[in-house]
Amino acid sequence: MNADQVFTPAPIKPAISLADLDRIDIRVGTILSVEDVAGSHKLLKLTVDFGDHRRRILAGMKQEREIPREIEGRQALFVVNLEPKKMMSEISEGMLFDIGYADGVTPALAVPENKVPNGTRAG
Repeated sequence: MNADQVFTPAPIKPAISLADLDRIDIRVGTILSVEDVAGSHKLLKLTVDFGDHRRRILAGMKQEREIPREIEGRQALFVVNLEPKKMMSEISEGMLFDIGYADGVTPALAVPENKVPNGTRAG
């Protein structure tokens, strides 16, 4: 979507309970490194520091950024309680929580307003 197009928000999804929402574990992590995933035109492998541990998170954002490594050192939000998923012979241990992809808007990182400790929970 370019700047000249008018954005129309998608319909709101069906209501969920607070208990459903509480099952999703979203945490702040610092992106330590960004690497290509061999053979993939979309995937990048992020190494993310969550304070008490590090995880490998695969994100389909290779074509969204001119310089993917520009997000190294940045804090962002991640879903950390998804089952590990194998993609292109790599295991992803969570999901980058970004803004815009589902709506065809160039995605942006969901980031804390100011620096907080890695591993801090959202919600």
